[in-house]
Amino acid sequence: MGDFNIETVRSQFPALAAEDQILFDNAGGSQTLGTVIESIRDYLLRSNVQLGATYKTGKLATERYNAGFEAGARYVNAEVPEIVFGSSTTQLFRNVSFTLDFAEGDEIVVSSIDHETNIAPWVDLARAQKLVLKWWTPTLPPPSASPATTTTNTNVNPQLLPSNLTPLLSPRTRLVACTHASNVLGTIHPIAEIAAAVRAGPAPDALVVVDGVSYAPHRPVDVKALDVDVYAFSWYKVYGPHIAMLYASERARGVMRSLGHFFKKGDTLEEKVGLAGASYELLHSIPLVTSYLNHSSSSSFWPLARSQEELLQKTLLTYLTSRPDVTIYGHASFDPAVRVSTISFRVAGYDSKDVVAIAENNADMEVGIRWGAFYSERLVKELLGMTDDGIVRASMVHYNTVDEVNKFIEVMEKHVPKK
Repeated sequence: MGDFNIETVRSQFPALAAEDQILFDNAGGSQTLGTVIESIRDYLLRSNVQLGATYKTGKLATERYNAGFEAGARYVNAEVPEIVFGSSTTQLFRNVSFTLDFAEGDEIVVSSIDHETNIAPWVDLARAQKLVLKWWTPTLPPPSASPATTTTNTNVNPQLLPSNLTPLLSPRTRLVACTHASNVLGTIHPIAEIAAAVRAGPAPDALVVVDGVSYAPHRPVDVKALDVDVYAFSWYKVYGPHIAMLYASERARGVMRSLGHFFKKGDTLEEKVGLAGASYELLHSIPLVTSYLNHSSSSSFWPLARSQEELLQKTLLTYLTSRPDVTIYGHASFDPAVRVSTISFRVAGYDSKDVVAIAENNADMEVGIRWGAFYSERLVKELLGMTDDGIVRASMVHYNTVDEVNKFIEVMEKHVPKK
């Protein structure tokens, strides 16, 4: 991909041809590349047989399956035995949790501002094995007023940092779980620095487990540079099919028992935790996704996509911060070094669900945004103190346009005025 031509980009996503909708719900799932859609169809037409056979179609199926693994591993700078595909990130984290065996009294540290997919498995593990569960909860500055009544624009941005992690570490720490980017706040956490803090701490072999679901659609991933032990994300949020991928380091694989059949050696992560969970036709499409992303951060795609997203979030955040009745959750800065283009907010005097209803019903184009907690219940309800109404979330990616953002702003100005 050379110069970033937004029309050329959008033409590669068939769903974007519709002219009556603005899709700002990308954190829940991106649109799918046309090449991916065609590759899934082609697999089912030409190679829909069991793997491992020696007849021609069987060989083709196996080649395509292997190519998917190779593309996925290469994309995150891993080796094929270090990755596994599955139905969802939620399922893959849960599978990993079933493989671990710690001693009673050992400790695990779990971020309380994560999506529940990277919380529930470790809470259950702690309960089952009588581990000490330590919550990693960033502190918030005291609010100047209630978000529901404030007339002064505020910014609430709890962050996971080495400084608020290290007091929780001890010689008995066995696992630290956190998110790379919050699916609510959009904040990017310094994962390499967090991993370094664990390595320099009293338990350097503790496993660093990272949910990359909300980061991967916006930036390239290099698991070796991050020095993490487990990293997972879902390709259906990275312009591909509904399939997830998880990486595990040698350190992690060394303490994981195999969930596979007894006659499998368990030499690969797939044999340990895959449980035949990877749909073949979806796996076949992964090379088409990585081809679109150009495989590496040195290619032209990511800098151009990052610049486009910076423009989108600058446009929306500039508007939201200009309104004294809006509270932003996450960085108010549009700097792409500190946030991705997932933007959450509340408007004083309005329920979040009502803001969404207005956006859906009062635009020339339907604006697809969402309200709620987005499976980050502990963050939204416990830390931020909200009800089921939660926040309004507008989540954009590189194929969205400034014109779409401006149309959303027009709806806000006209139909969600300050009360």
